[in-house]
Formats: sequence, structure tokens, C-alpha cells
Amino acid sequence: MERILVVDDDREIVKAISILLEKEGYEVLKAYDGLQALDILASSQVQLVLIDVMMPKLDGLSAMMRIREKKNIPIIVLSAKSEDTDKVLGLSMGADDYVSKPYNPQELAARVKSQIRRYTCLGDINAGNKAEEIRNGRLCYRTDEKVIYADGEAVKLTATETKIVDLLMRNPGRVFPAEEIYRRVWNEDAYASENTVMVHIRRIREKLELNPKEPEYIKVVWGIGYKMEKQEKCN
Repeated sequence: MERILVVDDDREIVKAISILLEKEGYEVLKAYDGLQALDILASSQVQLVLIDVMMPKLDGLSAMMRIREKKNIPIIVLSAKSEDTDKVLGLSMGADDYVSKPYNPQELAARVKSQIRRYTCLGDINAGNKAEEIRNGRLCYRTDEKVIYADGEAVKLTATETKIVDLLMRNPGRVFPAEEIYRRVWNEDAYASENTVMVHIRRIREKLELNPKEPEYIKVVWGIGYKMEKQEKCN
């Protein structure tokens, strides 16, 4: 039985969603703010998080970024904000899907089912541990060797560049703020880190991209961070 964490400061909404998901056969855990959600995730195995944006103590987007530092589980943002810019921001910060309030129960259940199926049946649940090759267009990253290939040729990267590529290739489509990249790669607090990360990204682009000035893979999302762009076809 898959376990889902529902996070919203409105207890009636949590109750209604819990009833809906339990009828679909899921086990439901409940949290009413972002900090409580993080505590539950630290002690329980969860296959999906359904989280509201506006909450006390720690808002949903901030909680989501902290979840993404350690877990690759699907996250569906549930929010009263329906503007396209809000949706783009939520997805850019790590959400897998975005549902606006008021929600259609059948649609919400279908979206949950879709994300659970992708996560458990298509291999994402074990990708971090079992994948030996991650392919994206003309790039192939061999996780056991810590080597990336472009058009079949091994690319010579420094140890730091390899760590950045490892992070981005394992999380295609997800936007990482420069501060988070710095913390993960350098393993220290991010102080004035933006320029340091930018320089390394530029060097990686020069080695991976066909045209570093118009990159296809490592993209900047202005005001947010960097991501590995998903390519539809793999060579």
C-alpha cells in the first residue's frame, strides 16, 4: 500500500483529501504545516507528498525545496493560486504537478495515481541507487564510473564539475538555486556562492554543449537557478 503525506493548514481540506485517497486504497499521513511535514518525512517512508503553498511556520514551497534536498519522491502542489506564473514557480522549484483549488476530486485522484505509477512502476523509486546509465539526448552519464559521455566520447571534467553534473543529470528538469548547488557540491554554507557556481556552470557548458552560448542542456532559469533540460530523444 502506497503511503501519501497530505499537508495543509486547513484541517477540513486534509480530512476531505484523506477520505478521497483512502477510498482509492492509499494510506494517508497528515501534517498541518511545513515543519510538521518535514518531521514526518524524516521518520516515515512516503511515496508521494500533496502539499499546500500558504501555511504557517514553513510555507509549502520552502518545505518542498528542503524535501528535494534529500528525496526524489513525487510532490503535487495544491494551491488557491491559479496564475500561470505561480504554477511555473512551483514546478521550477521541484513540484511534479500543480492542482488549483477548488479541485475536482476525480482529477486529483487521477493525478495522484499517475505520479505514483510513474514513481513506482517506471523505476524512479530506485533511480538514485540502481541506475548505472542516465541518458538525456546526446549525453550519457555513467553513475558507477562518474563519467559523462557526449556523442559517445568521454568528457574530461574536474571533480567539482563532475559533482555538479551528477546532481543535474540525476534530477532532469528540476531547477537548483546556486546556493543549493554550492551546499551540495562544496559541502559548506553558501556564502557569496553565485559567482562560483556560475563559473563552474560556464566551464561545464564549454565541455558539453555544441554551442555554449546557446545551451541545449544546462539552462539558467533567471532569478531561480540552473537545471538540466530534458531532451525528448535519446541517442
